[in-house]
Amino acid sequence: MTALLAPSATPAGTVPPGSPLAPVPSRLWIPQRVLVTRSAAERSHGRRVLARLEAAGVDAIEMLKGDRLPNLRGDGDRAAFMAAKDTLALVVPAPSKRELQPIPPSADWRVDLAEGCPAHCQYCYLAGSLGGPPITRVFADLDEVLDGLDSYVGHGAVTSGTLERGGEGTTFEASCYTDPLAIEHLTGGLSRMVEHFGTHDWAGPVQLRATTKFDDVAGLLALPHGGRTRLRFSVNAASVARRFEGATAQVPARLRALSAVAAAGYPVGVTIAPIIPVEGWREQYAELVDGIAAAVPAGHDLTVECITHRFTPGSKETLLDWYPRTKLEMDEARRTTKRGKFGSVKHVYPRDTMAELRGWFERELPERLPGARLLYWT
Repeated sequence: MTALLAPSATPAGTVPPGSPLAPVPSRLWIPQRVLVTRSAAERSHGRRVLARLEAAGVDAIEMLKGDRLPNLRGDGDRAAFMAAKDTLALVVPAPSKRELQPIPPSADWRVDLAEGCPAHCQYCYLAGSLGGPPITRVFADLDEVLDGLDSYVGHGAVTSGTLERGGEGTTFEASCYTDPLAIEHLTGGLSRMVEHFGTHDWAGPVQLRATTKFDDVAGLLALPHGGRTRLRFSVNAASVARRFEGATAQVPARLRALSAVAAAGYPVGVTIAPIIPVEGWREQYAELVDGIAAAVPAGHDLTVECITHRFTPGSKETLLDWYPRTKLEMDEARRTTKRGKFGSVKHVYPRDTMAELRGWFERELPERLPGARLLYWT
């Protein structure tokens, strides 16, 4: 279940909601159940999260005696799924999670402050990536993770040392397995990361990257980000967002948030994803891109990432289990099969469709967003 919090939920010392730079958040998630493992409660970040949960009025907090979560699978019915989506777990992951992995084409390294997301996107990519009940797991070892990042600076292969994107420095993606802004009012994790990247004495140029479908940016605007965090907003054509992106901020609200963080000096970006050739897609995506242009001042540091819709056999099975009435097209007969080097299978749009989509975006983006950089198309 999602709910709205009063503006007073914004942490003290930040730009207050309602000011010219800070749009009042249109949607804030309140979990119906919170599970806290013993080790998580002992961590400094875990204690900070607990304080924020209590300040937000979350009272269904269960302090576990050990580090194992209870069985959350239920009977596999709809009620069990919804209960899992309404659950937040504060945990300490295995130490191996601190060994960062590359995350092309987005960034050199993936750094996770959480796994899982409270939104209800019917194409959710996490359906094919994360196993088990779809709860949101917040990691209480964030301080240790941040302390370990120095050894990765200058050693990536996606942006570091590349001709195309070397200017971004060593990049760290914080939104691979979660939407960090969706839970920021409860965890403060993204703010902690932004401050660390903005004030730490790094051995070389670095950039934190985060993308979101939410709009609660007030707590980020006054942070000492130092231009080292690129905040990106995942946006889509009006009919795609309306049909398939449940429990998120609406696209106009995301664009207002984009405008606010740009005004606060952040380098910004948009992730147009997943691109779907719905009826009237040219007109709808043209309207979207024009809205982006209106939100970001000319000449501001703006990037664009374009991701077409794809699915795997496993993600399709999971999504149809989660959203049995979805109208999202996932017909293998209408797709081309793409195989990875280890035998993985993805169903993507046929070559002609992909060429038509890509040709339109590569033609229209420079016209409608002059100065923006297209980082990749996939």
